[in-house]
Amino acid sequence: MTAPTRPQHEIRAQYTDTTVTVYQAYAPSIGLPAVRDGRFPEAWKRDRMTWIKPSFLWMMYRCGWATKEGQETVLAVEITREGFDWALANSELSHYVRGVHPDRAAWQRNLRRSPARVQWDPERDLRLDRLPHRSLQLGLCGEAARRYADEWTVSIRDVTPLARQIHELVRAGRLDDAGELLPRESPYPPSGAALPLGATA
Repeated sequence: MTAPTRPQHEIRAQYTDTTVTVYQAYAPSIGLPAVRDGRFPEAWKRDRMTWIKPSFLWMMYRCGWATKEGQETVLAVEITREGFDWALANSELSHYVRGVHPDRAAWQRNLRRSPARVQWDPERDLRLDRLPHRSLQLGLCGEAARRYADEWTVSIRDVTPLARQIHELVRAGRLDDAGELLPRESPYPPSGAALPLGATA
């Protein structure tokens, strides 16, 4: 039986009635204090753009299974659904897309005043190869970044050991066993404004 085709643009995440789990990777100097204290330390720059990823495998692609310099500590950050939905409702696409925006100038105006950026990148499988559907990355800046760090965060867990365990199984060719350990991500129904769509390269 052929597996059902996924929508090209669909948020898939691990979530509860009140929270959503997103992933980030940092150097131990940031990641370990965040896990210890359950919040981001003062050294975490609240005035910079930060990108959160609901997809565990896209995070693994980005951080190379926690092997890339400065990304050795993978965090599962549980945030409020209210905050996540607020960011989505106040977001703009990170790239101009013909047919989605009236023109480039309108997109640029929206981008300047939006505290969040939506970017759709190819989702990844266990071997980190591209899949035909897209994975959400949500960029937070200004008000959104500050609220993420200081208001929306419910808990922060170190999932680096899990990343390494899954990677070892993949390297051993035990894909079924690796898949069993993956966080269970389901289609996420955002509330509020329509989600910005438009594939980016």
